[in-house]
Amino acid sequence: MSTGYEKKSSVADRLADQWAAVKMPVFAFLIGAVVGPLFSNYMGWQVTHSRAERESHESAVNQQAMICAFNARSENDKAATLGWSERRALADKYAVMPGRDAADSGVASACSDLLAKPV
Repeated sequence: MSTGYEKKSSVADRLADQWAAVKMPVFAFLIGAVVGPLFSNYMGWQVTHSRAERESHESAVNQQAMICAFNARSENDKAATLGWSERRALADKYAVMPGRDAADSGVASACSDLLAKPV
């Protein structure tokens, strides 16, 4: 004889059914959470702290080298015809930026390279 109320499944059966329904999305999320950052970093789509600092430094050196080359050409308009040591001395002279005591070697080198190119 039936009581009219029969327990169709136990709690464990219901949880197993719910887990089966969400298992694939959960695994897809976990795999994406691990593989996504690794792949995007490998492809170069992420900007790391060291890369940002390096690019910022290179940009500042290029800007200062252009200022140095402009100032050096105002003293010697034929800087491209000078020898390497004369260009380097001229670049060292103008590579000292306002507020600094000495020239940055990267700025002086980039300035000397810019002076080697004819205007």
